[in-house]
Amino acid sequence: MFSSDLPLWGAVLMSLHLCLLIMLCFFGMHRLSMVLRWFYYKNKRAVVSSRFKTLPKVTVQIPLFNERMVAERIVDAVCAFDYPSELLQIQIVDDSTDETVGITATRVQYYKKQGINIEHVTRTNRQGYKAGALKNAMETATGEFIAIFDADFIPHPSIILDTIHEFTDEKVGMVQYRWEHLNRHNSKMTETQAMMLDAHFSLEQTVRCNSGMLLNFNGTAGIWRTKTIIDAGHWSADTLTEDLDLSYRAQLKGWKMHYLNDVVCHGELPADMNAFKSQQHRWAKGGIQVMKKMLVTVWRAPISLKMKIEASFHLSNNLAYFVMLVDTLFFLLPSLWLREKYQTEQMLWLDVPLLLLSSGGHLVYLYFGQIALNHSPWRALLHIPRLIVMGIRLAFNNANAAVEALQGLESEFVRTPKSGELSKVDVPVPVIENKPEKSNFALSLYQAVPPKGAFFELALAIIYCIVFAWAVQQELWLLLPFIFLLMCGFISAAKQSFVGQIKLSKQ
Repeated sequence: MFSSDLPLWGAVLMSLHLCLLIMLCFFGMHRLSMVLRWFYYKNKRAVVSSRFKTLPKVTVQIPLFNERMVAERIVDAVCAFDYPSELLQIQIVDDSTDETVGITATRVQYYKKQGINIEHVTRTNRQGYKAGALKNAMETATGEFIAIFDADFIPHPSIILDTIHEFTDEKVGMVQYRWEHLNRHNSKMTETQAMMLDAHFSLEQTVRCNSGMLLNFNGTAGIWRTKTIIDAGHWSADTLTEDLDLSYRAQLKGWKMHYLNDVVCHGELPADMNAFKSQQHRWAKGGIQVMKKMLVTVWRAPISLKMKIEASFHLSNNLAYFVMLVDTLFFLLPSLWLREKYQTEQMLWLDVPLLLLSSGGHLVYLYFGQIALNHSPWRALLHIPRLIVMGIRLAFNNANAAVEALQGLESEFVRTPKSGELSKVDVPVPVIENKPEKSNFALSLYQAVPPKGAFFELALAIIYCIVFAWAVQQELWLLLPFIFLLMCGFISAAKQSFVGQIKLSKQ
């Protein structure tokens, strides 16, 4: 494989480069396996064999933190539930430090006067962030079941009544709904985000649920059995993804989780890149934190080997960004130089297929996420370049999140700013009287801080410019489109980061 003239250090370097490509290939093949398994499991679903003779009491919890633009909307939405009022308790769990507190209090009082069982639960500190707020509210929760919706979601009035009977199986501890998106078609960026989330829900959640694998609560748009939360050790704030953490602890205790792909709940996508990066950083860092916390426990648990392997991919998938970053920064350019100097071009017959399989696996996965929802296959195909560029723009951001988690660096729970924008297509929303206007000052308070890493993204852009020039010289015409997209993605990421930092410095 290697030239006889290649020095030992060169062989070691190229071997490490190859090992990293193989690791990325495994992540890509796992994504492909999701698509293949979806064809088998897509029509399977747990059958609700019975219905409650007497409906149980349900507590609805709405966690808020400085959500001025959407607070009234979610309060109106949950107060419109058609679940029997005597069996419904609504808790607005508000940790806000801005005018959201007053806006919410006014709306809560309005509905209290109408006889609705609603309370405004506040704290004097943010200890434990969202997990701490939910745990605190549980002290006064009276429901046998807890329905949780984030502030930017708009649940359908009948969503609880339509799905509560999933819990007639006493082993079911949580039911998760599929996310749909209020502002999906408002920009190219929100459309791309929607496609990325669609694949997670329509493929991953469907396959994991229907095949009996471990899956996760997505933090919102779902119902928990109260006893399950307590039995699993309650909400914990030692990771940034308290939802994933609790999901795994509950399932390892023997509780089942149901995912309902046919029941949707509309939520809002981040409207700007900085907010999206901030959200992705929290999800990626929290995912690796849960991996560190739970992976050994998973492998020691009395579950099948198949479940353990699937859980390992599930918990570690955010490491793919870190692996790609390490390979690009430390091994890619030296590897190309060694190929030129020692005539080891035959390596291309090995690492090029690995590269195509690793990246191609993710693209096929994202594409079939649209097919699974009966969206236009041609439209999905046209979005592939945009999906590639979006993934590249997240590369350093998510890799940095993984590094922070691996190092054990703590950070606070940073909420994703939402502006309350709706879709340009018809989406049912509650009518809100005297809704606060979106002044420029108010919106500025909801701008996300640009994530750090602009210089690293610039370095990656320069590296891929060099790689592109090398690929042209080597006449690797099949690889050129992929390398070109990588180059453009990192250039775009660096540009966006520098612009964000400049704007921040002027404020």
